[in-house]
Amino acid sequence: MKKWCLPLLLSLTIVGCSDNEVGDVSLGIFTTKDIKIDALQDPIVTGVTCHISSIEANLDLSDPSDSSIACRQTGDITAAMIEKIDKSDSGDVVFKKSKSIFFKNMKVRRIYDAQSQTLMYISYSTKETSGSFKHSLSTVPLWNTPAYLPPSQVKSN
Repeated sequence: MKKWCLPLLLSLTIVGCSDNEVGDVSLGIFTTKDIKIDALQDPIVTGVTCHISSIEANLDLSDPSDSSIACRQTGDITAAMIEKIDKSDSGDVVFKKSKSIFFKNMKVRRIYDAQSQTLMYISYSTKETSGSFKHSLSTVPLWNTPAYLPPSQVKSN
């Protein structure tokens, strides 16, 4: 075997690995595509965990753009955490994963809905596919958390 073969083989096996990966579902023996499931803990609102599923094509240069997201409260959510987040209409990118060598990414963005006191997490592809930007949305209400404010204390826009 040539000297450059082993590093190349090792790098190909590591490409699909992720520190956040919690699931891997094969789509069959006649395909090189798998459903990968990543768990993401919000870096600021640490009481929220999102699970994101997406297709990874092991031997392709680009993965499909489809993804799905489900976020839930998995720990404390405090008022101090909510104070630290970006409250603009576009929110913050809390997760980013490359889906292609051609600059396509999957991103997860946190947006705060102050009126309903709900955190919204949207996963989306940064490249148009078949006339559409693929996306998925999940929400985490602050109801029954220390961060929830009585309606009389909620600031109107």
